[in-house]
Amino acid sequence: MITIALIFVCVVVPAIVLHEYAHAWSADKLGDATARRMGRLTLNPLKHIDPVGTVLVPLMLYLPYAFGWTKSPIIFGFAKPVPFDPRQLHHPRRDIMLVRLAGPLMNVMIAFVFAKALAFVRNPGGQEIFATAVLLNLGLAVFNMIPVPPLDGSGILYAILPRQMLALVSRLDNFAGVIIVFVMLNMGWLNFLDRFIYSAARWMGV
Repeated sequence: MITIALIFVCVVVPAIVLHEYAHAWSADKLGDATARRMGRLTLNPLKHIDPVGTVLVPLMLYLPYAFGWTKSPIIFGFAKPVPFDPRQLHHPRRDIMLVRLAGPLMNVMIAFVFAKALAFVRNPGGQEIFATAVLLNLGLAVFNMIPVPPLDGSGILYAILPRQMLALVSRLDNFAGVIIVFVMLNMGWLNFLDRFIYSAARWMGV
């Protein structure tokens, strides 16, 4: 249980917080200072953590993996949504996509750092935490890249779909979209993502 607590505090929460920080940072760089004005352009976890999305949901998904009941490292979690105003972005359709993709890219970068650092860790407990950090960050990145609202991959739709179809995407980009995602998870329709996650981990040397 101590290892699970360490992984949750040192891996899961930072992965989600840094994911949201990447959204805020990219929006700020692309012309929208909304997140900065609302105090979200910060690494302070208290500014990002949502009790349900950052703690309860990831924990419920992680525990079956930790106890060996499932081999899937997919973690679905979320922090308080980072506010941004598309009208303030330099090139709204393109920049919405870039802001959305910044989160998964951050998780890939975190996974890469942990993978390279793993080679220098000799303690078995530390190796477990670092290896789990790689898989969980890759899981968060791959899962979020599904182009279904409200996942970050839906940002691609904003860049490529005709404007008249974006109204449908916008309607799904809320709680209705969350329900769809949970149904997909519970039905096992996303299990195929596991091989992408483990292949990426092997490529990184884990």
